[in-house]
Amino acid sequence: MWNLFKKLTVGLVVGGGLVAVANSQEVPVSFQLLFFVVSLIGAVTFALLDAKAMSVMNGGMSFLAVTAFWVFLISVCVAGASFLPQFDPEDEKAKISKLLDKERKQSAQGKTEELIARAKALDQQVKALEDRLKGIGGGQAVATIQAPPAGDKSAAGSGGASGDIMKVGEEQWQLQECYNCHKLRGEGGKKRGPELDNIGTLLTIEEIQQKIADPKSFMAEGYDKEWQKGIMPDKFKDLMDPKEMLALATWLGSFKNTAINTPKPIKKK
Repeated sequence: MWNLFKKLTVGLVVGGGLVAVANSQEVPVSFQLLFFVVSLIGAVTFALLDAKAMSVMNGGMSFLAVTAFWVFLISVCVAGASFLPQFDPEDEKAKISKLLDKERKQSAQGKTEELIARAKALDQQVKALEDRLKGIGGGQAVATIQAPPAGDKSAAGSGGASGDIMKVGEEQWQLQECYNCHKLRGEGGKKRGPELDNIGTLLTIEEIQQKIADPKSFMAEGYDKEWQKGIMPDKFKDLMDPKEMLALATWLGSFKNTAINTPKPIKKK
């Protein structure tokens, strides 16, 4: 009897310790209760080791005894489990759905506002660039934009007006996230690619277009390792149609700021 009392006491102490530790770690109450019940089950099992051996039974009585024992054990497990907090998958799904709906709404609203703001900013930049092109070099800069390479019919469908081409070009710069690798107008760039403020002086629109479609066709001076590793992806020919690529090349070709040290492109193909 003393051994039974001692072992049950140990079980209670262990269970209490588990609950205290779980509570300090902010474990849910349902798990704390589960830890305590498991410790008690362990104590009872340990105590049964001191129980007297049952008399030997033969034949049908032994079969009935084993069957009755398992029925009792299963009943206790099922009944005991029914008193514990139950996990309801549907309830959890409903909670997750509510959380995700809130996040989706906030995300959608944020993206919409961001796109509207970006569109307004791009429109202002395009207008400023058009004014600058008209004021610098007379009609030469505009003519460069309006006159596509000989035999290239794709430019005719890009909007007809220089403003449309420039707008589409800057939009492609933003959409394709070219600023992740290249710095332009003092913004963007992570030193994976050269600064492009003077690229229009070093490459023609046709050459810029070739570089975008086939990054291996030109190598920026000083970027040998990046060129060999193929840091600039060759996916843009699949992501942009010819009109969009021409627009991006035309827009980049308008940047001729000689005060910026844009690395010299070396033709490789």
